Amino acid sequence: MTAPFSTSRMIALLMVTFALSACTSYDPVPVEDCKKVVKHAMKVLKNFEPKRSDLMKNCKAATDTQRGCVMASKKAGKLAQCM
Repeated sequence: MTAPFSTSRMIALLMVTFALSACTSYDPVPVEDCKKVVKHAMKVLKNFEPKRSDLMKNCKAATDTQRGCVMASKKAGKLAQCM
């Protein structure tokens, strides 16, 4: 009979918890940095050619954490999950 929480299960649980928290924790980016955020978003979304004015409006309406998520995004799918 094995223990309900073996060492390997505990390590796996800790790794999953760490991975989930790492995915949802972004450095906050203030609204004053929206020009940088929009520039990065346009680089990521190059194939979709978004309007800069729409991105700027969305950036100003977003939270600091959402802007941080955008800055951390390297692909369009990940960026779409930020808002």
